[in-house]
Amino acid sequence: SSRNLSEEFAEAARQLKKEAPRIQFGKIDVTHQPDLRKEFNIQAFPTVKFFVNGSREAPIDCKGVRKASTFITWVKRRTGPSTVLINSTDQAEAIIKADDLAVIGFFRELHNDSVEVFCETARDVPEMPFGMTASESVWASYGIQRNSLVVFKEGKPVHNEVLEDGRQNKLGLTRLIKTFTLDLVTEYNMETSVKIFDVPVENHILLFTPTNSETFSEIYENYRSAAAEFRGKILFVLVDTNEARNGRIFEYFRIRDIDVPAVRILNLTSDAKYKMPADEVTVENLKEFCQSYLKGTAKQHLSSEEIPEDWDKMPVKVLVGKNFNSIIF
Repeated sequence: SSRNLSEEFAEAARQLKKEAPRIQFGKIDVTHQPDLRKEFNIQAFPTVKFFVNGSREAPIDCKGVRKASTFITWVKRRTGPSTVLINSTDQAEAIIKADDLAVIGFFRELHNDSVEVFCETARDVPEMPFGMTASESVWASYGIQRNSLVVFKEGKPVHNEVLEDGRQNKLGLTRLIKTFTLDLVTEYNMETSVKIFDVPVENHILLFTPTNSETFSEIYENYRSAAAEFRGKILFVLVDTNEARNGRIFEYFRIRDIDVPAVRILNLTSDAKYKMPADEVTVENLKEFCQSYLKGTAKQHLSSEEIPEDWDKMPVKVLVGKNFNSIIF
């Protein structure tokens, strides 16, 4: 909520006042400042912007940051180095074990495009520590052969992304790394909904199924298996259709009890919805559906009511999705 964020923001300001007095924190109620709201194009609340070197041109958006500690990390990485330089395996282990998640960049040399992209990514992912190393002994300790970004979860490597020089996309890396703050498949509920929307992946796939059905464990395993391949590209979400509080989502996707288990893909930017053509929730069908969506060959799913029998009896015709195009165009 806005209030919680306001408190965390104030806590970050208090702590940074001692550590970095150059950084000033301010709060604006834009309901009383419509000109400022317009100038900085404030659409949602709360919005946090960071102004650099006294310029009001092009401030940096601070998105998805909700805790004081993360605010502090975000600001520090914007005003100083965003990653720790690692020279020994002990140092690497200390970083990896200090937190639930950690990211280490392994580079042959510390001056190339990939390093720059890695450091920029670190600025946008303040939720976890970032380190980088060019030390041969550290490379050898983790069995690394090529320039790589490795994500560690609970002290163990869970993802290795090979970094080809200059070909890396910062947004792609940011998306990929942020997905590790969620499980491979995230069950939708009141707590997780905020986290799901904080991860900047615009493609979501949703499995609608009762979690107490006899076939659930098999379906869930298939869904999880498919999820690993699309990490960072499509976010896998599970919606329990027995949970009454999820009713609004069923309505939004027009899912009925007889439809489940059902699989849909939603593009958050365009709001376009896609229905998995196959009925069986198998790994093969899920992968085929996700691949066709990413390639742009999946058919958009436009839910429509049935055409009423008397739709053309009156001077004003009744249109629904299924007869709209044929009648109008």
